[in-house]
Amino acid sequence: MRVLDAVASARLRWTTLVNRRDPRLEVNDRRFALVVTERRIEARDQDVVSLRLAAADGRALPPWRPGAHLDLELPSGLLRQYSLCGDPADTRAYRVAVRRIPEGGGGSVEVHDALPVGSPLVVRGPRNAFPFAVPGYGSPATRIHFVAGGIGITPILPMIGLAHRLGVEWTMVYTGRNRDTLPFLDEIAGFGDRAVVRTDDEHGLPDATALLPGIGPGTAVYCCGPVPMIAVITRAVSEIPSIEMHSERFSPPPIVNGTPFEIRFASTGDVVEVGADRTALDTILESRPDHPYSCRQGFCRTCKVQVLAGEPDHHDSALTAAEREAGQMLVCVSRAEGGRLVLDL
Repeated sequence: MRVLDAVASARLRWTTLVNRRDPRLEVNDRRFALVVTERRIEARDQDVVSLRLAAADGRALPPWRPGAHLDLELPSGLLRQYSLCGDPADTRAYRVAVRRIPEGGGGSVEVHDALPVGSPLVVRGPRNAFPFAVPGYGSPATRIHFVAGGIGITPILPMIGLAHRLGVEWTMVYTGRNRDTLPFLDEIAGFGDRAVVRTDDEHGLPDATALLPGIGPGTAVYCCGPVPMIAVITRAVSEIPSIEMHSERFSPPPIVNGTPFEIRFASTGDVVEVGADRTALDTILESRPDHPYSCRQGFCRTCKVQVLAGEPDHHDSALTAAEREAGQMLVCVSRAEGGRLVLDL
């Protein structure tokens, strides 16, 4: 029996060895190592850098579609999301672009200053929170209009490329403070007069008419950029029938009709108050600055905590019904139904 057991165990180990898949390329929550193979300055003000990321052995990478992003595990331990802005047909490399924002929590500064060519980097994904449905290929719209604000061009670039290759009718307005701050102007110029570049120093702050020229029924609008710009567009398209509205922002959503509540830390008993105009995450970070977070928009799950008492008011788009029932909560966007939550951090 011992001999048979040894033979069976050896056979099992051999079968596992020859049939296993590379754990770095798992489809579910895949996490794998890449290397920075190229860095480029993409804006005249020197504040936008793009990174080309590839596997050290040159293997094909998991596929992605326009609108997808990567989670980058930075050397400091920070986890940050950046949109893929290269060509989905390039199966050997990813491209991301990052604007330096000194007050933005350190992620962008670290990408600029601590990731030279040759740097190893662990990434997760790709995942898509901003999917692109092409007219005639999953969307009832007949044409597309893109609006990009500054670094918001990154998820829009692959969408433009795909729409252009498929012969779909499309237009775009690309806006920012001035031309020196806008990345990828050379690539945008290659699309001709379909893409209009509009800057604040030349034309003033844009209104809905400037951002949505000629928009009517049957149009799918895709916009990415600052919250005020998206708010202007959302209000305008809500008054036009038969419009598709798709958007992604690079900053937390505004708190609307918020009410104050308290958080009690289960481990210490300390109680903190969350103001009506603040998030639970902001308040937690004041006393627990090492608490993990990333997207601040309720989709990456990094800030997930366990609720031991109280009723959460969920505003995320990531947790399943079972996870919510089990008492899990994303503190970057969700709040309390009552006066107090007891959290296990």
